[in-house]
Amino acid sequence: MTSETKSQVESLLRAVAQAPRSLLMLDYDGTLAPFRNDREQAFPYPGVSPLLQEIVRTGRTRVIIISGREANEVIPLLSVEPRPEIWGLHGLQRLKPDGSIELPQLDQRTVSELASAENWLHYQHLEHTAEFKTGSIAVHWRGMGEQEAETLRGRVLTGWQPLAKYTRLDLLEFDGGVEIRAHKADKGDAVRVLLNETNPGTPTAYLGDDTTDEHAFQVVNCCGLSVLVRARWRKTAAPVWLKPPDELLGFFQRWLHACQGRDTLNRDTTMAVNA
Repeated sequence: MTSETKSQVESLLRAVAQAPRSLLMLDYDGTLAPFRNDREQAFPYPGVSPLLQEIVRTGRTRVIIISGREANEVIPLLSVEPRPEIWGLHGLQRLKPDGSIELPQLDQRTVSELASAENWLHYQHLEHTAEFKTGSIAVHWRGMGEQEAETLRGRVLTGWQPLAKYTRLDLLEFDGGVEIRAHKADKGDAVRVLLNETNPGTPTAYLGDDTTDEHAFQVVNCCGLSVLVRARWRKTAAPVWLKPPDELLGFFQRWLHACQGRDTLNRDTTMAVNA
């Protein structure tokens, strides 16, 4: 880690220790939890939920999950009480701790365009590969062989690329799949909303793993710290890189110590540099 990057981390933790409130925004799949072929078994890395629960219970950090999943899917997997706020569908859906949910009504044109995307999957007999969500459809090929995955990708994009070009739908490729969705919001938009709700100067961090997190990284870099959480480094806007699970757990442990007023500084850190 360069001295400049280490200084950023130490400065953030020092600010967390001194501030009455901080903001910690987290992607779910690939960041807090390893990818699983069975999405219902994608539980967090051991130790993550207890640490996040303790961070929440200090009352000094607002913890927000921003996921591509439906917000309600995250609750039983994360198992943190009191439940943090969860933004689902890349920021399109907002589930507040009190259980109230905000979800923009899709207009009829968008509904029709998404139906066309679904019809293409039916025509290709690929509906079994898809995850149907409010305002989007995602096709997953994680766990397939390289050739099988590339064939599936080609068949899906043959129909979805023209749709995205000539409609208002967005086409987004991610690690292990592709998604077509309503042009409503992305994770960067969600971060902007949260920052606007937060007092200026509040210590802020965003942790994510995928290309879908890059907009969030870019937004948070203006006033906080973005962190890439990934076993292998990739090109990213995030200045800090953590390898899960050990380095991720170490970061959360130090954040918790900062909230508790314990010494978080002058310790060796294994966080890597975005070089």
